[in-house]
This record gives sequence, C-alpha cells and structure tokens, in this order.
Amino acid sequence: MKRIVLKVGSAVLTQNGALALDRLQNLVEFIAQLKKNDYEVVLVTSGAVAAGYTALKLDKKVVSNKQALASIGQPMLMKEYQKRFNECSVICSQLLLTADDFDSRKRTIHAKNAIETLLSHDVLPIINENDVTATDELVFGDNDQLAAHVTFYFEADLLVILTDIDGYYDDNPHTNPSAKLQKMVNSINSDELNMTHSPNNEFATGGIVTKLKAANFLLQRNKQMFLTSGFDLSYAREYLIDGVHNRGTLFSTNN
Repeated sequence: MKRIVLKVGSAVLTQNGALALDRLQNLVEFIAQLKKNDYEVVLVTSGAVAAGYTALKLDKKVVSNKQALASIGQPMLMKEYQKRFNECSVICSQLLLTADDFDSRKRTIHAKNAIETLLSHDVLPIINENDVTATDELVFGDNDQLAAHVTFYFEADLLVILTDIDGYYDDNPHTNPSAKLQKMVNSINSDELNMTHSPNNEFATGGIVTKLKAANFLLQRNKQMFLTSGFDLSYAREYLIDGVHNRGTLFSTNN
C-alpha cells in the first residue's frame, strides 16, 4: 500500500473570504476514492484562519488576531471535513503540529506512532499547524514546509500539493502567456528558492517559493513531490489512479 501526503492550501479552500465548500467536497470525494484504490492518505490542510474570519472579522496581519481566528476556525473547518468524510464512510482525525514536533526526536516518534496507529485502522489523519500556540522560533509559517516534514518523517512515498496552478512553469503563467509547464524537475537552484513570495489569496501564507522549498527539502532526502491543481482534481486523479502524467510537475531525483 502506497502512503501519500496530500496538502491543500487556502487558495483552493477559500473564496471571497469564506470556505469554498464545493472544492472541499470535491477534495473529500477524491480522498475517499484514493483510499478505495489502496492508498494510505494523510491530509495537510490550511483554511482555519479563513474559516474563523467568516465568524469574526479581525485583521489577520496582527499575530494575536490570526491566532484567535485560527482558534475559532479550526473546529469549524474540522466540522466541515468530518461531516463530508462521514458521508463517504471515512473516519477522520485531527493533529495540530508545530516545527518543534520535528526538532525533538522523542516528540517526532510520538507523533509518528499516532499516525501509524491511525493509518493501521484506516483512519484519515488531518494535520494543520498549531497557529494558536506556535512561536516565531517554532513555526513553519506555511503548510508546504509542514507537509514536506510530514512526508519525510512519517515515511510517505510522495507529497502531492494541490494549489491554484497546475504545475511549475519556467516563468510566471499569470503574466507570461508563453510560459511552459515543466513536467519533470530533478533539481532546484538557489535563485528559484530565493524568489519573492507571491501568494495569490488573501489567506495564503506561501506562494510558489514555499512549494519549491518543500520540493527541495524532499529532493535532498530522495523523496518525491507532485505539484498540481486543486481546482481541477482530474490531473491528480489521472496521475495517482490512472498512472497518466498529463499535467502537473513531478519533483524527483529519478529520471
């Protein structure tokens, strides 16, 4: 059985300051399909701050406000997931992690043991960063880095990042219509890793650079990452279920 980590960002899960429930529903149905095709799935999700904002309009640029929004929104987000996964006969669970959970060998082992127990009982672990208690020194800051660490330390075979673009291009496809999709990437240079962050969503914290950093983290550890659209899940479905690579970028040291 192949173990994968699916990471979905705020750009996919939110729209006009609220949760995009249609896309969340599509994600849930896709995960249920993956599990039926003998995948062990771990979901890393954003969206707690955006969910909290629907209940209380606070300025998320203020750290304490963002923490409050995450605290309000996390149970709201999980309620939406739990309701929909229940309809698909999938039991889900919640784990809130920080960077410190991967800096401490003992804490990493405890977290991994919990994941192994959940997966062995066919439960879907849903992971988010603990924005409420994490400090600047112990925070990933974006779920791309968190997902990469989850992939490596919890021994998944592949990280799949679902985002607002369908892969990694040789230039910005939003401004250059001639930009070409790169289907295979074997290495990432320092210039790419030091580009300016460019989140396209009010509640997003990353952009393409954080995804490249996640991919680079995994490439250095001989792990793979697949970057594709979270708006149109057919590309991810084709790759993971049909074994066809039509769109999306695979970051891998294997040719």
